[in-house]
Amino acid sequence: MTEDKGEDMVPILDEYTLDFISHSVVQTRRLGARLGELLRGGDVICLEGELGTGKTCLAQGIGHGLGVTEPITSPTFILANEYHPPPPNPVLYHIDLYRLEDAVREMGDLGFEDYLYGDGVCVIEWADRGREALPAECLWVSLRHLSETKRGISMTAIGERYRKLLQEFRKNAFGV
Repeated sequence: MTEDKGEDMVPILDEYTLDFISHSVVQTRRLGARLGELLRGGDVICLEGELGTGKTCLAQGIGHGLGVTEPITSPTFILANEYHPPPPNPVLYHIDLYRLEDAVREMGDLGFEDYLYGDGVCVIEWADRGREALPAECLWVSLRHLSETKRGISMTAIGERYRKLLQEFRKNAFGV
C-alpha cells in the first residue's frame, strides 16, 4: 500500500492516538481493510463524524479486511446487520445508532450487549450517541470533512488491547 504512505498521512500523536488524512473513498476503504485484517472477536470499533464523513465506507473496508464478501450497507433503518465471513474470522456486527432517540436506553432494550460483549467484531456508526452504554475499552475513530474528497481520521485507543491494535494498524497501513 505504498500510495498510502507519506508525511502528510501519519502524524503520530502518541501511542494511543493516530491522526491521518484519507484522500479518497477508495483509500478510506483500503485503510478500513488494513484495520479489519487485525481485528479479532470481541473487538469494538466506535465511529463518529458528521453525515458523509465516511463512517460506512470505513466499515465496508473493515468488513473486507475480515473477509466479508457480500455488500456491506448502512444499517440506519434496521439498526444492525450481521455479516459472516469464512472461518476462522469472527462475525461482523455493523451497528448504527443514528435513528435512536435515547440510544443508551434503547441499546439496553434491544439487547445490544449481546453484540458488544459477544465473540464478533462490532463496528458502531454514530457511537457518540450511545457512548455511556459502550464498553469502557474500544478503538474510537473520529472522521471529519477536510474537502470534497479528503477526510481527516483520528483513532484513539482506549485500553491496552486497543493500544496494541493501533500500533499494529500503524505498521500495517503506513509501515511505521
